[in-house]
Amino acid sequence: MGEEGTEGTVHLLCLAASSGVPLFCRSSRGGAPARQQLPFSVIGSLNGVHMFGQNLEVQLSSAKTEDTTVVLLVGLEELTNIRNVERLKKELRASYRLIDSFLGDSELIGDLTQCVDCVVPPEGSLLQEALSGFAEAAGTAFVSLVVSGRVVAATESWWRLGMPEAVLLPWLVGSLPPQAARDYPVYLPHGSPTVPHRLLTLTLLPGLELCLLCGPRPPLSQLDAQLLERWWQPLLDQLRACLPLGSRALPAGFPLHTDILGLLLLHLELKRCLFTVEPSGDQEPSSEQRRRLFRSFYTLVTATHFPPEAGQPEEKAEEVVHRAQVPRACYLVSGAEEPGTGWRLVALQLGPRRLLLLLSAQSPTHGLRGLATHTLHALTPLL
Repeated sequence: MGEEGTEGTVHLLCLAASSGVPLFCRSSRGGAPARQQLPFSVIGSLNGVHMFGQNLEVQLSSAKTEDTTVVLLVGLEELTNIRNVERLKKELRASYRLIDSFLGDSELIGDLTQCVDCVVPPEGSLLQEALSGFAEAAGTAFVSLVVSGRVVAATESWWRLGMPEAVLLPWLVGSLPPQAARDYPVYLPHGSPTVPHRLLTLTLLPGLELCLLCGPRPPLSQLDAQLLERWWQPLLDQLRACLPLGSRALPAGFPLHTDILGLLLLHLELKRCLFTVEPSGDQEPSSEQRRRLFRSFYTLVTATHFPPEAGQPEEKAEEVVHRAQVPRACYLVSGAEEPGTGWRLVALQLGPRRLLLLLSAQSPTHGLRGLATHTLHALTPLL
């Protein structure tokens, strides 16, 4: 809930719904963690407004000044009956890195799109075969290969995870400090909100990790070096080729038009996406600006131009009738008053796929839809 400022400070404040006791407060300024914290008097005042609004059936979700945004997060139903506040606050510290990554300038976009950030490895079939064999040997059906928070390959059971855990699990792994192996308890908001599962991670190469979601078994000690070597040592070159994909998403040499400064491809049925702002990183705008442009443009086109996905239960009959009248492409031009300046943003939807492109100022406006269509056809075999 709430919004992020590009320059001001954003505070995420979590309160116990019944008592108003602050459970944690995380702050970010300019996309980076901030030391500036909310004074207790401000927290108390906000809680007072929150409690007053509750009596009137009004929920306070955010408060904003000229350079500060405060987001109030009221916990899940399971958190409303808190028996030991101090113990809960201690347990919540394990989530701080994940929370800070949402407040910061992340290279991922799954939090906004609710699609899993993915990459396309150059020899994906070999990696997929090894992943399936390793999963069987390890005794769990839920296994994925993750680079910098993006999924390289995963078992069928992993892909069947519901939202939001399908997005949150790789994002969590990408937010944690490097470690050779982990045994991490996780609650799945959709699949298991009250009983924790175990998230096991094993680092194959720096930044490239195997992730296993399991119950009490297998023990981490069972996933020894011999088992890893058996399945992954023969694919060491293919694993190394995955490392640059963390920021590029697409395999090296994939043909993209030179005007493309970034792209976001979503498969709305599979709930997966490819996102990169690195095709030509030496041009303006900066990578941070490109990511902000994509987030703003995605929000705009999703809210105002494109219809809901076909088959959504909340879709009304009249919306189905008028779906043919909804545009399938739109574009936004910046800096049009000065030729050769600014940039172009174009969005195109064909079937279950939606493509957003950020293009340089040299790209002619009349050719935007043709370029987007050609690019989408080229990317379709990948996702």
